Amino acid sequence: MFRVTTMVGEAEKLEKGEVGVAAKPGIPQKDGKKIDYAADFFGRQAFLTVSGQLQLETCACAVGDVYTFGPSFRAEHSHTSRHLAEFWMVEPEIVDADIQDVMNWAEAYVKYMSQWLIDKCCDDMELMADKGCIDRLRMVASTPFERISYTEAVKILEEAVKGGKKFDNKVEWGIDLASEHERFLTENEFQKPVIVYNYPKGIKAFYMRLNDDSKTVAAMDVLVPKVGELIGGSQREERYEVIKERILEMGLPLKPYEWYLDLRRFGTVKHSGFGLGFEQCCCLRPALTTLETLFPSQDTQEEQICN
Repeated sequence: MFRVTTMVGEAEKLEKGEVGVAAKPGIPQKDGKKIDYAADFFGRQAFLTVSGQLQLETCACAVGDVYTFGPSFRAEHSHTSRHLAEFWMVEPEIVDADIQDVMNWAEAYVKYMSQWLIDKCCDDMELMADKGCIDRLRMVASTPFERISYTEAVKILEEAVKGGKKFDNKVEWGIDLASEHERFLTENEFQKPVIVYNYPKGIKAFYMRLNDDSKTVAAMDVLVPKVGELIGGSQREERYEVIKERILEMGLPLKPYEWYLDLRRFGTVKHSGFGLGFEQCCCLRPALTTLETLFPSQDTQEEQICN
């Protein structure tokens, strides 16, 4: 299991029988073991990052296609099998790409990873309790992903409810699809990976490009069987006045985003990107139902509170 969940970049070390373990950097603390965020960053309040995307956009517009791979943090009160307080995320940012391009890139990325695992880790996966994981990876690597709009996805779910299917979460246009909705689409309706695109603007971030209908944004999620959402991405809003209005619509202050707005104010290019949670991706391989069982140590909300 440890070898299978080790990042692809360690392939050469693995072939030599070596394994790597990443240590977490320390965080300054006050007496009583409480983290002193206010004095941590030159006397200013500091936060743990949820993504490197905004900074990555500036790099992409300067030098072309770029990516980052590093730790991300979440403080949401979500007690589910797929949420962690800390995880690692792969984030590519692609220049001159629209929503169709980023869907193509995301699908190709998942297919490549699946095929790589089949080629390099087949012996390890044969020892796992989930005997269907290799066949599932072959299916992901070889099958074209289904693509449907968010509106089409909601209609499918509503028809399922009319047919007697029961969901714990209400189905209606405007909701953020829950794990049970995503898994129904991939495991029952299509029985293969699904890409859902054009989500309502009210449930997505301000930087996602507003569509011509002014109700949806050019966002997409890659959903896979047994896991649910694996990748989230979008075409970025490149129009200065539109993105400024979106920030204000969401009740956010403009000042912290002035540097980001400058990228639009002084010229930009069409660009898109996505994020893939590495731990979430690992769930696809042995089809485990909870992220906490994948690695020797993981940070959940409860562990952060206790610490």
